[in-house]
Amino acid sequence: MTRAFVFPGQGSQAVGMGKELAEAYPLAREVFQEVDEALSQKLSTLMFEGPEGDLTLTENAQPALMAVSLAVTRVLEQQGGFTLTDKCALVAGHSLGEYSALAAAGTFSIPDAARLLKIRGQAMQAAVPVGVGAMAALLGLDYAEAAAVAELAAQGDVCTAANDNANGQVVVSGHKAAVERAIEIAREKGAKRAVLLPVSAPFHCALMQPAAARMAEALGDVAMQSPRVPLVANVTAEQVQDADAIRDLLVKQVCGTVRWRESVLYMKEQGVDTLVELGAGKVLSGMVRRIDRDMTGTAINGPADIEAFLGTL
Repeated sequence: MTRAFVFPGQGSQAVGMGKELAEAYPLAREVFQEVDEALSQKLSTLMFEGPEGDLTLTENAQPALMAVSLAVTRVLEQQGGFTLTDKCALVAGHSLGEYSALAAAGTFSIPDAARLLKIRGQAMQAAVPVGVGAMAALLGLDYAEAAAVAELAAQGDVCTAANDNANGQVVVSGHKAAVERAIEIAREKGAKRAVLLPVSAPFHCALMQPAAARMAEALGDVAMQSPRVPLVANVTAEQVQDADAIRDLLVKQVCGTVRWRESVLYMKEQGVDTLVELGAGKVLSGMVRRIDRDMTGTAINGPADIEAFLGTL
């Protein structure tokens, strides 16, 4: 078995996430406390108890998801007596999950990753006034078809393919009127479903340029090491291990397409047959077989998953 560890993005958050981990493992509590202190915020209380509306806010959801992923990572390492990067060929993360992947691989400290994601969430939210932008899922169209729909729908506005998640599962992002046009065009072109997503801003499109500029500034102020194993980057769907190149790619990622389907296929080309998702939810592990039937995905969320995974090593 050749595995990659992958880390979830926004949308995987849920009230109660990380609570079982914190109750079972002192090291998980330490990770959550480290994040709370870095942000001068009781984010862990929000994660465990809600309210959901506050947890879903981009500036909270992003560091919260990283915190759960890194708590799982640290506990796995402690319980297994190994360094995570000794057990994988590659790491990758979906959007904000790249920061989790890089923290797990030693590029960022956990406090730096938390602060960067807080800034990222605030900057992405502030980049576009509420109601001006939107995102929509186009199901049943491949990436080329969805990109063509977005181009037709733009009509002078911004509308681009933002997430290429899996076969027949593409998200478009941009000005709200253009995204609504994309939904209508996609339906005409045979999409199984085309629906607006409940998001607070149009992520991964040119409207996020102010957020990209803010992240360039924030990343320039943070010490970064080369990851101990290569990262498969969202914007290139190829591996990278140079810290300066990663910094540049994280800036481009704010406006760029998340090329997740291609990233998974690239990992397969490198010999990876198993993706292990660390953190909240099962979104990425659930998409694996939609992308390639020969690959398998598994999710590690809580204590039972950790014990089960360690039993396979």
